[in-house]
Amino acid sequence: MTQEPNWDYYRTLLAVLRHGSLSAAAREIGLTQPTVGRHIDALEETMGAQLFIRSPNGLLPTDAARDLQPYAETLFSTAAALLRTATGERDRISGAVRISASEVIAVEVLPSILAPLMEEHPALRIEISASDDVEDLLHREADIAVRMTQPTQDALIAKRIGNIPLGFHAHRQYLERNGTPQAMEDLAGHRIIGYDKQTAYIRAMLERFPIPDDIAFGFKADNPLAQLAAIRAGLGIGICQTGLGRRDPGLVHILANAFEIQLETWVVMHEGIRTSLRYRATFDALVNGLTDYVRKETSGPSQRADMPS
Repeated sequence: MTQEPNWDYYRTLLAVLRHGSLSAAAREIGLTQPTVGRHIDALEETMGAQLFIRSPNGLLPTDAARDLQPYAETLFSTAAALLRTATGERDRISGAVRISASEVIAVEVLPSILAPLMEEHPALRIEISASDDVEDLLHREADIAVRMTQPTQDALIAKRIGNIPLGFHAHRQYLERNGTPQAMEDLAGHRIIGYDKQTAYIRAMLERFPIPDDIAFGFKADNPLAQLAAIRAGLGIGICQTGLGRRDPGLVHILANAFEIQLETWVVMHEGIRTSLRYRATFDALVNGLTDYVRKETSGPSQRADMPS
């Protein structure tokens, strides 16, 4: 009779898939390299198939490993959600809450919202998943999500925050060196900061907010935080949230009357956790904090190139 593999073996499998080596996987999950090797051997024996092939570039996954990957990821997320639920006490706000948000929101906006929440509730633990991928709340890959699209699943509780506007921005030093575009067609003579490859998120954005075809990117990055850093460094003209632009006195809003993207923003969680104090408190803090961000950071005076200073 075939023995059922330990759940830890699937966690090991995911680590090796991510890193392509036993040693790197061992460092991530806190095991020794021989133990990681034994876990993979045990899985291969149980499955009756080879999972990895050694190559000069590391361990290459076979089709059998790729077939196991989505099931292993489901096991991992379910186990993590089970642990987060088990560690929370119902009579006080404590335990772990995992929040999914885009990289820019997670890095630039959420810390100032979460800081007072965690000061008020010292036993609360926050986990941030900073990614532009939409994580599955129904399968508890995250507990709460900040999303830029309206959720469609019936089992989710969603609160609409409002629209976060984005527009072209550049650093003052770049504009002093290269001039300020006065119309969209003027962008053709400037260094434009853009994406390196079309991810699913970028393709969805382009469908909703098409960018003129004649704009060529002079600086590319597949990470929105890298693009934001490039704008702040004066490398060229790029798109960022107008609220973030207002925070930086060195940034100027370009072509504000000609181009704007409105990102509809929602805070979402699974209805099954609505009665838990820690989830409810975190959800409410995100709703209130993001509502305040949208209201304050997207109104009032800004550094606009098409307005007198």
